[in-house]
Amino acid sequence: MFKVQGLKPLHGKIKVQGAKNAVLPMMAVSLLTEGRTEIRNVPRISDVFLMAEILRDLGCQVMFQDDVLEIDASGLSGTVISEKTVGKMRSSSLLLGPLLSRAGEVTTWYPGGCVIGKRPIDFHLDVLRAMGAEILDDGGMLIAKAKKLCGTTFRFPYPSVGATENALMAAALASGTTKLLNCAREPEIVELCSFLRSMGAKISGERTGTITVDGVEKLFPTDHVTAGDRICAGTYLAAAAAAGGEIEITGVDPVVLVEPLKALRKMGAGIRISGATGPKARIGMVMERRPAGVEIDTGPYPGFPTDLQSVFLAVEAAGSGESRFKETVYEARFEAAMRLAAFGADVSLHKDTAIIRGRYPLVPGIAETPDLRGGAALLVAALAADGLSVISDSGHLKRGYEDIGRDLRKLGADIEEDEL
Repeated sequence: MFKVQGLKPLHGKIKVQGAKNAVLPMMAVSLLTEGRTEIRNVPRISDVFLMAEILRDLGCQVMFQDDVLEIDASGLSGTVISEKTVGKMRSSSLLLGPLLSRAGEVTTWYPGGCVIGKRPIDFHLDVLRAMGAEILDDGGMLIAKAKKLCGTTFRFPYPSVGATENALMAAALASGTTKLLNCAREPEIVELCSFLRSMGAKISGERTGTITVDGVEKLFPTDHVTAGDRICAGTYLAAAAAAGGEIEITGVDPVVLVEPLKALRKMGAGIRISGATGPKARIGMVMERRPAGVEIDTGPYPGFPTDLQSVFLAVEAAGSGESRFKETVYEARFEAAMRLAAFGADVSLHKDTAIIRGRYPLVPGIAETPDLRGGAALLVAALAADGLSVISDSGHLKRGYEDIGRDLRKLGADIEEDEL
């Protein structure tokens, strides 16, 4: 449970954690090789701990100290993923491709995680079937087998990040060449391809939406430094936009934040990029006024990320004009928008579109976290509320943020967390 005393401008510098959405597929990829794989700059979040638990259940050795994760999959002995663990984390579906490729079979269940829509894994299953896998759906239990995955040409009906990742992992050791069309182009896809190449995979085209993978006989252990978390960085920039003040973000490449930074500039924020390109760059932001109204449509990268929709919507709830947000990725991602009513926000929903009429200050509210990014949105709203707000069920936030309360306190927020 978080207790937030609002109307405290944010000031200071913060280095963002490693990217959650990059680390999880790399953990899955470790199953494709025997030996010790080392991943650094790994965030200490519950999703990483859960994936580590799954890997241990499968017979892998997993060591996690500070921000260094070591995985040795030499002793892989299991192919059944616990239903209890799967129910907690959607990213467990990323193990389908690697286990089919390495062990020839896998038994799992439809995944869980945040409740932000249907989020089917049909595309994951379709591309694996196209590569020769036989998959049986037995009342929610998935039983998949493949003697040897084979290269294929497959067009995704939608550029799904998870399905693209699964296909890449399956194709790396498949027989022949796989050509994937209409792929996701998110930075995490680019990083996964780089990670696979460092293991000996032959992959090209990941920035174009058409990826070619020439299967190899064997992959080798590697080491890798994870990129900074662009969604985490966007969350802290949004927090400063709502609370006002001046902050500096390091540890993330500004190139992966083009659309969020563009939106912040339209709101009236001053953005300054300095230093070298890449993760050594510094993103400075100053907000000296109430955020102006904006129009945002979410979409696959390089569009505006759906994971930042709710937090930016919370900023505009405390803004000075009217804003329109159109959600094109997940049909149920406005749960947080509805809960902003507890803070006096003026939000109306029309199918896939939210209309927000900014008002400041917001009123202190009591609300329950609906999901990972929705929880961050409620914290952002609380920073712009005149009084003490209480946000319960902080467990969702621990899935993606190492310690969001700690980080916001570093920037001057008056926030406390009580363990219930």
